[in-house]
Amino acid sequence: MKIDRTRLLVVGRAVIVGILVGVVVSAFRWLVEAILEQWRLIYHQIGHATNWPIWLAGTIVGMIGLTVLVGQIIKGDPNVNGSGIPQVEGQLAGQMTVNPFSVLWRKFTAGLITIGSGAMLGREGPSIQLGSAVAQLYGEKRGYDARDTKLMIAMGAAAGLSAAFGAPVAGTLFVLEEVYRTFSMLVWLGALTSAVVADMVSVNVFGLTPVLHMANLHALPLLDYAWLPLFGILLGLFGYVYQRATLAAPKLFAGLTWLPRHYHFIVVFLLMLPIGIWLPHLLGGGAGLILNPTTATASIGLLALILVIRFAYSTLAFGSGVPGGIFLPILTLGAVAGALYGAILVHFGWLQPTYVLDMMILGMAGYFASISKAPFTAIVLIAEMVGSMSHLVAMAMVALIAYLVVDFLGGEPIYESLLARLRLSDQLTELRGRLEEMTIVVAPGSALEDAEVRQLQLPKGVLIQRIRRGAEEQLPNGDFILRVGDELVLLTDEAQFGKVWDIMQALNREDR
Repeated sequence: MKIDRTRLLVVGRAVIVGILVGVVVSAFRWLVEAILEQWRLIYHQIGHATNWPIWLAGTIVGMIGLTVLVGQIIKGDPNVNGSGIPQVEGQLAGQMTVNPFSVLWRKFTAGLITIGSGAMLGREGPSIQLGSAVAQLYGEKRGYDARDTKLMIAMGAAAGLSAAFGAPVAGTLFVLEEVYRTFSMLVWLGALTSAVVADMVSVNVFGLTPVLHMANLHALPLLDYAWLPLFGILLGLFGYVYQRATLAAPKLFAGLTWLPRHYHFIVVFLLMLPIGIWLPHLLGGGAGLILNPTTATASIGLLALILVIRFAYSTLAFGSGVPGGIFLPILTLGAVAGALYGAILVHFGWLQPTYVLDMMILGMAGYFASISKAPFTAIVLIAEMVGSMSHLVAMAMVALIAYLVVDFLGGEPIYESLLARLRLSDQLTELRGRLEEMTIVVAPGSALEDAEVRQLQLPKGVLIQRIRRGAEEQLPNGDFILRVGDELVLLTDEAQFGKVWDIMQALNREDR
């Protein structure tokens, strides 16, 4: 019998990665829940204690102190900001390099503070980055080459999501479909092995269960499938809005010029106070909200309110730039949207109340598929987590329609879009200030008139964002010829804004 030593070696490495990542991510998951519970007690004291002013003042002081701590942690490494999934994508695509040890300890500690505080952020994106950092660190210590290190990172990412969600198959598929985007046998084998081992560690060592496991589910009757196409369309529209809002979220803090970006989380912290006091069940990533039986029976008005609050707060929290993902918040919004859609159908007598829970499940699959544009992962993930295969056809229908709607509207995979922004930042690594837009109108007789974009001698650290000509906007390319009246929208650093302005004005003088 011939043994494939290469595959055997990959399996062996994957087992080690799965164990290491399983321990780290499971500990992260457990600690987040423990810290969140303590924050809920604090919010309860503020709302019910007789000496609530003291509790309120102490909480605000504590929030400020924790914000400063988090800011100092993330200030030292910009790669720990946000979800972490785009960074892993960039690594596997060869577009980024990270310090795995720095990412590991900074993401772990800062993530515990921000996600554990009750911010409407997910731990799944950070778990993927933590897993990849652990695997990369192990690979570097073992002296693996670049190819093997990439494979290790893919293994770690799959193991991280598996340990976070308790869904090894979905964790593997997500890495292959969305993160690595390759389906080679070695990647499949390594990712699946590490994911299974990490899940075993999560279950047997830490006693954790799948995050969204649901019991006593009923299969949606075939006649009720008639309501699914409209649901898919609505989810697609809602998903497109979420994409645009998430990408624009950092601009919400643009007015805080007096506050460094790494301290923006204080805004989220303070705005969470009323939610923590009066609606504590809305805090966190949202798993508790999904599994709460009252969600499926809530009124239309309450569900609409929850949907608006969760959308606004999760977008704001992500826009602050602190460690925290959008994976579980997306699923939560999809579940609430499904409950709302089901409640409306029940109100008009078009659906039995029993099947509102089914709409929540379909909402999670469709909403995630529309935003991530990873429909296979969406279907498998929800089926694996909720523990039901009876919804596969319905999930596939809703996910496909939602996906097509976003595709028709021109939406891109959210993590790919976030990676593109990170790559823009990489092009400006030498700059340390804030990015500013500059608009130059091409003057007649200047050096800019009739010049091709490729001929422009732009200062270092300046990028052409877009070119406006009348009511139209053009993407900058080398063949584009500038005309009088064209508006060049440039992106530069605020620290060199004045210098760049002087150079561009000199190029644009009407004295050629």
